[in-house]
Order: sequence, then structure tokens, then C-alpha cells
Amino acid sequence: MHKVKITDHLILLAGALFLIMPVVVAFTTSSHTAADIHSNGLSLSWGDNFTETYEKVLTREGGFTGQITGSRMLMNSLILGLGFAIGKIVLSMLAAYAIVYFRFRFATLAFWLIFTTLLLPLEVRIVPSYQVVSSFGMLNSYSGLIVPLLASATGTFYFRQFFKSVPDELLEASRIDGAGPVKFFIDVLLPLSRTMIAAMFIIMFVYGWNQYLWPMLVTTDESFFTLMRGIKQILQVWVGAQIPDYNEAFALAVLAMVPPVLVVVVFQRWFIKGLTESDK
Repeated sequence: MHKVKITDHLILLAGALFLIMPVVVAFTTSSHTAADIHSNGLSLSWGDNFTETYEKVLTREGGFTGQITGSRMLMNSLILGLGFAIGKIVLSMLAAYAIVYFRFRFATLAFWLIFTTLLLPLEVRIVPSYQVVSSFGMLNSYSGLIVPLLASATGTFYFRQFFKSVPDELLEASRIDGAGPVKFFIDVLLPLSRTMIAAMFIIMFVYGWNQYLWPMLVTTDESFFTLMRGIKQILQVWVGAQIPDYNEAFALAVLAMVPPVLVVVVFQRWFIKGLTESDK
């Protein structure tokens, strides 16, 4: 038995090391100069350019306009991630609440129509979505970055399944106490949905944070560039004998991992409960 446990832990440890090694390599490589990285490639040794590199990527104004900083791109990515996660959760909860608790005709049909939007990811509808955003004058804006991404049935599906598991006795008790639909939603369903909200928040925040294709299309103003765009832009710079700032790209990549990791660490317990808990 003990040998089996030791073997299991060794396998888990090996898997963890395998997954974390690219992060360690990116972190140590970012402490070297761009010339060193260009000449010697990736490195596990610690360089002497760490403080300068991270100070430059966070505070130095750059880009084509000379006005964008890493801190600004970090803030844009944070706004996109939070706006997407919160907006998706709010819309999904309201849609699921209407489908489950309002006994209107064709409710099931309405749900399946919403569910079929999973067959139309952003990559499929990106051209008409861009045309709509452009016609509404939402290019180079936070609303243009966030709103078109909210149309999806993922959250609605999960919240519908969760609401269907809530005992009907709670609804009947609320009606006896004189609670209307809004009060029942706020006072009863919201507290019960905390673990599910946390689980969906992690999934949606990470998805929104990692968006690259859509921000690349709808933002031409550097003040709205996200961190993912900033990393790509650094690596695209190659003019004559100029070497791309590999160290800054690695530094931005490391910084881009920090917020999602923090969100997962903070909400990990609720995330697991939200995905596994079925008896309410």
C-alpha cells in the first residue's frame, strides 16, 4: 500500500514538474538581455537584467505611439477578463432563471435555441460580429471588446442545471412569505449559487483574459491593447539589425500568468464544489 502511494505521488510530482518547467524557463530567461537570449537561446540560469526588464515592461512607454505601457495593457486585460466573466454570469443566471422558473410556452425550445449557439463559436461568426460592432461605433472601446463575447450558452446551461436541482419547497416557502420573483432570486438563489458562480467566474475570467483574436480585430488604438497583443507585437519587431525584445516578451508572458493563477488559487475550493456538488 505504501509503495503504491509513493508511486502515485512520484507520478504527480513528475507531472507537476513537467507542467511548471516552461514557466520556470520563461521566468529565468526573462532576467537576461535580448542579445543574450538571441545568441544563447533559453536559459535556466539567472541573469542580471531582471529588475531592469520588469521595470521597463511595466512603466516604460512604447509602441508605435510611444504612449502604451505594460501596466496599461495589464489593466486592459483585467477589464476584459472581469467584464466578460461578470457579464456572462449575470446574463446566464437571468436566462437560466427565466427558463426554469417562468412557466411560459416553448421554454424548452428557447433553451435549446440558446444551447445551439455553442455550435457557433466566435471564430465562426467573427466577420458578422465585427461588422455589427463597427456599425454601432464600438471599435476601440471596452464595450466592443466585451459585449460580443457574452453571447454563449455555456453559463446558461450550467445555471439551468443548478437551478433545476434546487428543491421546489424553497420556491413554495418564498411564495408563502410573500416574496416575488426578484426577491426569491436575490435572497434565495443567489446565496445558494455562490459555489457555481465562483466556478463559472474562474472559467470565464481565464477565457476572457486569454482572448487574442477578437481584441486584435476590434482594437487599433494602442491604448486598448491587451497583454496578449503586447506580447505578439514585441516579437513582430524586426527592423534591420534590431533584435526583438525577447526578454520583455518573456516578462510579459510571466506577468500574464499571474492574475489567472491568483484567481484559481483564491477560488479553488469553491470551484471544485461548484462543479461537483449536486445535492442542495
